[in-house]
Amino acid sequence: MPTELIGRHGLARRVHERGGEREFRFLYRDRRPRLPVWRDGRLQVVRWGNGRGQSRFLPRTGWTWLSTIHEGGWRGLGAIPVDIPATLALERGVWFRVRQGIRGLLVPDEHGIAVVYMICEPASHY
Repeated sequence: MPTELIGRHGLARRVHERGGEREFRFLYRDRRPRLPVWRDGRLQVVRWGNGRGQSRFLPRTGWTWLSTIHEGGWRGLGAIPVDIPATLALERGVWFRVRQGIRGLLVPDEHGIAVVYMICEPASHY
């Protein structure tokens, strides 16, 4: 994580040690949920979803289904695909490895503020 982003977004409090390695934790339940995203070759930290109802027209969640995107559910909102750099994720209290990062959908709210939604797909059979 670039030092400039750590300072600008107060990310020092998100640092944790895991097996001697430093990692940054971004949780949806945080008071101000944020996620790092790669957009146009630049790493940015943006608002994660609309769970607190900051926007009156965006969905009050932090996720969207890939099928919703394919069905045109985000059409006309200026949404663009982004990459969310991640090596671990948390689901129902269990941490698991992420092999290739996570895809996200970045959309402006009515004030022009960038908001990211994680893109979900049904689990594969394993």
